[in-house]
Amino acid sequence: MTSYPNLDRNSDPKPPSLHRLESGLRFQGLVSKLLLLACFWPACCLRLFAHDPGLSTATIQLKRTTLEAVIVPAVADAAQIVRLDTDGDGQISKDELLAGASKLKEKAADALEVTFDEKLVPAQEIRCEFDELKNATVYLKYPAKSYSKLEIRSKWMAILPPGHRQFLTLKDADDSVIAERLLAANMDTVTVEPDIAKTETATRNGTSFVDFLLMGIRHIWTGYDHLLFLFGLLLVTRNFASAVKIITCFTIAHSITLAVATLSLVHVSSRIVEPLIAASIVYVGVENLFRGDDPKGRWILTFAFGLIHGFGFASVLRELGVGANGGSIGVPLVSFNLGVEIGQIVIAGLILPVIWKLRANPWFLRRWVPVGSVAVTLLGSYWFVQRVWF
Repeated sequence: MTSYPNLDRNSDPKPPSLHRLESGLRFQGLVSKLLLLACFWPACCLRLFAHDPGLSTATIQLKRTTLEAVIVPAVADAAQIVRLDTDGDGQISKDELLAGASKLKEKAADALEVTFDEKLVPAQEIRCEFDELKNATVYLKYPAKSYSKLEIRSKWMAILPPGHRQFLTLKDADDSVIAERLLAANMDTVTVEPDIAKTETATRNGTSFVDFLLMGIRHIWTGYDHLLFLFGLLLVTRNFASAVKIITCFTIAHSITLAVATLSLVHVSSRIVEPLIAASIVYVGVENLFRGDDPKGRWILTFAFGLIHGFGFASVLRELGVGANGGSIGVPLVSFNLGVEIGQIVIAGLILPVIWKLRANPWFLRRWVPVGSVAVTLLGSYWFVQRVWF
């Protein structure tokens, strides 16, 4: 007769080392799921839309007898002020834009509040039109006189969405910049006093630097298409050196095109750039699936696609009128790009340690890297379809 060991029903024949291994695998699997959820949840919460900065520009020139202002909001922002899609079909036709220009002209009298020495002056001339890119252009002319205090308030900031920003540039008759401000709903006024003009000139670059630095950080943190592209690249990096090479190539590439586009040396329509950005995301996700772990020559791919993403970054500065308003280009360009770099380094610093920790588990490479790559591909495909056909 064969004898069996007397085992308690509640006893567990598995050795303690196996228990520890199973617990570790379960924990790492949970962390993997949380990592993927953290990466993709923001995009899902925002209905899978990419960044929408909500930007406009106001260029104001102070002459001897007049103050002339040009305000340029995007069509989406103009639609917050007057109803443009009158038939409710989700599209804005040329006829609707023409009618919208007339409605916007009626509202334009309240776009700015201009006071010379606490005395309000009304607009003498108002014009409004939409261009081929569906940007609205509002022209305003006010009487001007000598003053000890000039105050300009952008009243439309109160009715535009809370995240909207307006880059206001005030110039004199010689096109010299008197003041530059990045306005928001809670900071909608520019005040100029000739007695402190030197102080204003000395401080505005510092103020603009911080404004554009923070805008660059916010742009990359809310630019889910750029972040998803970066995540797809970093998902298959093995070590610190590989990650540094990827991030450096991406940085150099998008810095080049950001500069040349902002300086108007090269212009590529957003109707081309935005679908290409989505296509770059799809390509990275598919390459992760077919070429496997840390594919060779990834830096070349990163550099090439980084050039495309740079044109996307440049659209923010172009919408603010940087490079086209006669004001300073260097400070906005450098500080915005630096903000983008800080933002992406922070994101990489949070994601990479978790990815490298999980790489110690073979299941992560076999299961979760493909799952993450499929998710990258699907989201990129969604954006591509949205940007091409909608």
